[in-house]
Amino acid sequence: MKILLLLCGLAWMSIGNGQMRSIPDSILAQMRYAAKEGLLDKYYPRNIDTLYGGYLSTFSYDFKPVGPQDKMIVTQARHVWSTAKAAIFYHDSSYIPLSRHGFYFLRDKMWDSVFGGFYNLVTRQGVAKSKIKEAYGNAFGIYALSAYYACSGDTAALGLAKRAFLWLERHSHDAVYKGYFQHLERDGTPVVRTETVDSRAETGYKDQNSSIHLLEAFTELYLVWPDPLVRQRLQEMLVLIRDRIVTQKGYLQLFFSVDWRPVSYRDSSEQSILRHKNLDHVSFGHDVETAYLMQEASEVLGLKQDKATLAVGKKMVDHALANGWDIVLGGFYDEGYYFRDKPGCTIINKSKNWWAQAEGLNTLMIFSALYPNDRMHYGHRFIQLWGYVQKYMIDHEHGDWYEEGLDNEPQRRTALKAHIWKGTYHNFRSLSNCIRRLEAARAQR
Repeated sequence: MKILLLLCGLAWMSIGNGQMRSIPDSILAQMRYAAKEGLLDKYYPRNIDTLYGGYLSTFSYDFKPVGPQDKMIVTQARHVWSTAKAAIFYHDSSYIPLSRHGFYFLRDKMWDSVFGGFYNLVTRQGVAKSKIKEAYGNAFGIYALSAYYACSGDTAALGLAKRAFLWLERHSHDAVYKGYFQHLERDGTPVVRTETVDSRAETGYKDQNSSIHLLEAFTELYLVWPDPLVRQRLQEMLVLIRDRIVTQKGYLQLFFSVDWRPVSYRDSSEQSILRHKNLDHVSFGHDVETAYLMQEASEVLGLKQDKATLAVGKKMVDHALANGWDIVLGGFYDEGYYFRDKPGCTIINKSKNWWAQAEGLNTLMIFSALYPNDRMHYGHRFIQLWGYVQKYMIDHEHGDWYEEGLDNEPQRRTALKAHIWKGTYHNFRSLSNCIRRLEAARAQR
């Protein structure tokens, strides 16, 4: 009820009572359609690779398969996860075979049967294209297998999830400085950064992105395998992200040395900063996503009234709204930077990517319930963001979301609709979570 009243009251106070009641119902109906007919039905079973297993990754703007269809662990795992979660969310067992299809490809083609761990990238047929492995990709393997086990009861999937977790524990976990090494040789040996590595490369650094998705993966794994070591690593990652990776201003530092010294170019020239911005900038989308992932991990750990995590999460959301939000149209910009000689945070990339807007919807709805009377007006921002997504991000003709908002990048209308970095994971997680909360609020009216 709190969410429902907030959504009505903050943004629609001038509308009559009957219309006020219809606003969240309208959003709920739109989100239901966007999740099912507008997203899942466009991908599944269209992307099932009946020839070689797994999922086709790349589709044109009008959902025609294009290109060589290389398969990345992240994409394949996310489709396993999405279909597993859809089976649970819709109470629809027809999604389970779609998820199982992806599980078989992870097990038979993407898992290294010699050294263990998931390959990062394989051909459409399943031949490894690179021997380098990543903690990030293995995290998504764990994430997917845990969700598939939850919907199917397939113990083979849980067994592989356990093997992947223990493989990371043996090879990627840093017992000295904590956290995980991101880049690994085929046998699991951490890749060491040397002076010959390009200064713009991520090689050998620890980073926030693998860290937040390891947190996410261990959260999912702990739900189906409440092992003490999984709990320990989940707690470790929560504290590491909350207390070290998040800066005092309330945004994530992106990259670190092995002993967690930040990789920063702030004292360099603006030219050098922009040249290295992939290693050092403010990523507003990751900030709002992490606020949710930390809260989710805290709840799964059973930490009642986790004020420290809530406080940091709120600081992250507030910073993103204050510095990365389009006050005219709504939506989160992609990148910002704190230059030494400029006031505040400067937007250095005005793109509004699809995943940041999806994560923003989910997090803003959560925070509208946690802080209903806050000056940041999370409920109002949620409504504005959904309006932005409906107008500039959702392809109402062909389905799914454009990769970037059409307000800044109208050319995205005919760009690839899906590729190895874009599928259903961000959108469906956000929409299903928002739908669940809106339905619960409506039921309490």
